[in-house]
Amino acid sequence: QDWLALRPREPSPSQCCGGGCKPCIYDVYEKELAQWERAKAKQDKSLLTEKREQSSNSVLNPDTFTAFSVSSVEQLTEDTYQYKFELPGNSSLQLSLGQHIVLRGVVNGLEVQRAYTPISPGNAEGYFEVLIKYGELLMLASGTGLAPMLPILQSITDNEEDETFVTLVGCFPTFDKIYLKPLLQDLARYWNIRIFYILSQETSLEKLPWSYQENTYTGRLNEDLMKTIINSCRRRPFVLICGSSAFNEDMTRYLKAAGIEENSCFVF
Repeated sequence: QDWLALRPREPSPSQCCGGGCKPCIYDVYEKELAQWERAKAKQDKSLLTEKREQSSNSVLNPDTFTAFSVSSVEQLTEDTYQYKFELPGNSSLQLSLGQHIVLRGVVNGLEVQRAYTPISPGNAEGYFEVLIKYGELLMLASGTGLAPMLPILQSITDNEEDETFVTLVGCFPTFDKIYLKPLLQDLARYWNIRIFYILSQETSLEKLPWSYQENTYTGRLNEDLMKTIINSCRRRPFVLICGSSAFNEDMTRYLKAAGIEENSCFVF
């Protein structure tokens, strides 16, 4: 069991940016898997850390990832941040003009990698900087109000350069009345998509498939639950609302109570 816990996790297709990165996340996975298999065959866990220790001696290594510390984060605009990373000593990346690097990290429990071109000079010593742009959408849909949300969601997941975080809240009477479950489950596998379900006529989650239980609530989407969802967002979101007239009015009122003004909402 210990060895299974140490086995590298195979990336999902949504984790690959498709930009021809060297190394690709799949290249790294194959190398880490081969290393794990060798260590397991010899029952020697020290072989799993040997490579990491060696790779940390170099600033950049085309065959593996190197850990760098974030020394500062500066917010430049509402959705754009400047990240400054420390390099050991007076070392530099020594990149050619326009050359990019691949950053890898964990977001929502998924390992994500993206290519960025540093904005700092290629010969900058002791640090490098990149710009990372984020956006945040909160989608509130009741019943068939889910329909206009789906093209927006798919446009975000189809664009490998779009790093918008999306929280979709779907309100339905019962689990059986949730539309397009397979599509929604596929979308929820993307690192930047969260989906919650609110089931007004269900009294218990025990009969639901386990994959739904963690992100499903019973009852109605009320003011308190709205505040909980908004507080779970990384920043103040722009909100899209679609449902009946009564639903739209209730959501607008709850959002205002949570500090989201009308100019940050759009009602279909």
